[in-house]
Amino acid sequence: MPGPETADRLLQGFAPVISRHAHRLILGSFPSEVSLAAGQYYAHPRNQFWRLLGDLTGEPLAARPYSERLKRVLVHRIGIWDVLHACERQGSGDAAIRNYQANTFARLRRLAPSLASVAFNGQTAGRFAPTFAAGGFQVAVLPSSSPAHAGRTYEQKLTIWKKWWDASEPENPATRRP
Repeated sequence: MPGPETADRLLQGFAPVISRHAHRLILGSFPSEVSLAAGQYYAHPRNQFWRLLGDLTGEPLAARPYSERLKRVLVHRIGIWDVLHACERQGSGDAAIRNYQANTFARLRRLAPSLASVAFNGQTAGRFAPTFAAGGFQVAVLPSSSPAHAGRTYEQKLTIWKKWWDASEPENPATRRP
């Protein structure tokens, strides 16, 4: 008889980190076991998410306490969420996800009316890109920040993330040409 450690169980994801001023949204697939245990997005110490985002914003986000990281991403008009609300999974790998429930994204326009660009942190989350593109959002599927995806160096990932970041820069009405 399998013990509880071998049985799939329904896991619940996190609420979105977003404000009505958000212009960019980064969607992951589902929190890792480490993140679920910590109650924090991207809590695994080898996950490069906070380092990547820090390099994009010019702030040392990875060195800050979690609550401060969240405040700073909101200041930069960034939202963070996952494509999945709940799933069954053994371990942390996306390939082990079963019986998932997607988040309800219809409320995004109400939560963040300025939202224009949605980036997907990895291929699993990126499966939702066509839905967002059809909804009028600029979309990009980025290389995963997960330590399980070591096919690219940090610098290669940062280059791709920076292309998305630069392409999704909000227009500044003061610098718009006639």
